[in-house]
Parts: sequence; C-alpha cells; structure tokens
Amino acid sequence: MVSTFKIPQSVLVVIYTSSGQVLLIRRADAGTWQSVTGSKDQAEESWTATAVREVQEETGLSVQPAYLQDWGIANVYEIYPAWRHRYAPDVTHNTEHVFGLCIPSALPVRLSPLEHTAWQWLEWRAAADLCFSASNAEAILHLPQFLSTRS
Repeated sequence: MVSTFKIPQSVLVVIYTSSGQVLLIRRADAGTWQSVTGSKDQAEESWTATAVREVQEETGLSVQPAYLQDWGIANVYEIYPAWRHRYAPDVTHNTEHVFGLCIPSALPVRLSPLEHTAWQWLEWRAAADLCFSASNAEAILHLPQFLSTRS
C-alpha cells in the first residue's frame, strides 16, 4: 500500500528580482500570503529537485537547477495541529530548506487555482511584513545579503 501522508521535508523558494521585488502568492485554503513552498514527493527527491518542481507547479515558471541559490538555511518547525492530519500520526515537525531564485524582472505568473488565488510583487520589506509564516518572513529579511553578492 502506498502512503498518502505528506513527507515532513519541504522547500521554501524566495523568488525575487535584482531590484529587491519579491513574489508572494496567496494560499487558496488559508488566504495567507507566502513564497513558493512545497513538500518532497518522495523521500529520495533532492531538495533542488523539489524546489524546481514546486516553482513550476505553483507559478508556471520553468527554472534550471543551476539558477537556484541554496541559501544554507534549514528551518525546523512544529506543524500546525490543523494540518497534522496530512502527515503520519507520529509526525509533529517539518524541516524546510530555503532557496532563492533571482529572475530578471517581475514577471506575471500562472497559478494553480486549487492551491493559490492571487499573486503580487512587493518590495522585500513589505513582502516580509505580509507573510503569515515566520520562517518565510525571516527568509525574505535575509534577501539583502544575497542582493549584495550578485555580480
């Protein structure tokens, strides 16, 4: 029997422009704003492969793995009780690996209407303020250090 439980390993991908604009998408199930996020489909799936897949699924943007920046951040957080039914009964925490993706300009995106209902590009500080997830807001607040290292 194949398990239908979510794997408690996910990615967070902050999509941004070199001018510091950040893409946020609004969740259909909660109405909250966030960056691209998603869980591994299989335990063996690499963090990078998960990030590439989630960017494509959630925004319609195709990205080559080489363009993703591993920000070297891993967040471990408690899964909200309301969402724990998606995971195996003994799972209470998720590990989230953070990536950045710099694109040339604030492009329009194609959302999956079952997952997200709206998108917007915001200045990075405004984007961090709007995020529901503390780990997402914190990741966006790291953006200036990555902007300054781009050549």
